[in-house]
Amino acid sequence: MRRRGGTMSEAFKNELAKELGFYDTVEREGWGGITTRDAGNMVKRAIEIAERTMAERGSGR
Repeated sequence: MRRRGGTMSEAFKNELAKELGFYDTVEREGWGGITTRDAGNMVKRAIEIAERTMAERGSGR
C-alpha cells in the first residue's frame, strides 16, 4: 500500500514540535522517533490552530 504525503508542511510540523518540546527528538531521530503521545498532541494542537483560524475568518477578523 502506498503512503500519501501529509497535509501539514514540514515547517509547520517543526514549529509544532518546538512549541510542544520534542523538536530535539525530531532532529536526532527524525519523525519516527517521536512517541505516539507526542504525535497525538501535535495533531490536537494543529486542529486547535485550524479551528481558531477558521473562527477568526468567519467572524471577519
